[in-house]
Order: sequence, then structure tokens, then C-alpha cells
Amino acid sequence: MKHPIIVPIDGSEHSLRALKFAVEIANCWNEQIILVNVQPRFDEPWDSMKTDEEIQEIHHQTGEKLLEKAKEYLDELGFHYTAKVRLGLPTIEICAEAEETSARCIIMGSRGMGPDVSKALGSVGYGVIHLTPCPLTLVPAQLER
Repeated sequence: MKHPIIVPIDGSEHSLRALKFAVEIANCWNEQIILVNVQPRFDEPWDSMKTDEEIQEIHHQTGEKLLEKAKEYLDELGFHYTAKVRLGLPTIEICAEAEETSARCIIMGSRGMGPDVSKALGSVGYGVIHLTPCPLTLVPAQLER
């Protein structure tokens, strides 16, 4: 893996649309894709009754479930990829993954599963624009080909 392409996946159709575009780009550059799901750390009532390891495992399982469709899509194509679940603030963790792996770029949907679906640009996309260590492509909600 030289300079992978980071594709944040939150389980939304927007993130899957971005993945399809990322595959096209990765094929052109002969690069690997790293799927990244970021689970934000929330303090839940049950947190005090579980160990940190148990809480991390719950978040990891949630992230893996959200990555399933993306992994199935890449498996069907026979495309080589890595999938990761990170814990923290999505904007920071996406950019950290890009920096840690010397990513060629980040390709993500312009919208995710956030609460305000009326905006043209989601809050995570907006944050990544300002923190990214590499080029960023935001795939619009209605990508016509």
C-alpha cells in the first residue's frame, strides 16, 4: 500500500456512492482503499456498568455492522481493501487516519447520517475540509454518470 484512498463509511447511501466513485479513482491510480467508520464516544447510562474494553467492543461491533455493505460491495468486485473502526470525533479520526497512512486523498459523501439532512454539506464533511492533510473529494448526493 503506497498511498491509500480513505473512504469514510457511516452506512448512508451517500457514503456508498462515494465508495463507488473511490473505486474508479483507486483503479486509475492502482491504490488500495481504506474504509473507515468512526464511532463517536457517547456516555450512555450503561457505560458506568461496563469496562472500557466492553464499551470499545460495543462501539467496534456497531462500526463493523455499518461497514458491512461497503465490504460486501468491494468483495463482489474482488477489490483489495482494509476496513477500520476508530473511536472518537469523526472529523478528527478521519483526518488522523489519512495522516497516519500518508493517504493520497479522502473521498467521502457530501452528506452522511447526521441530524440535519437539509444542508448541502454535512458537519463531518465541513470539518474534514478544514483539517484534512491531503486532497479531499466530496461526492454530491446526486452523482449522475
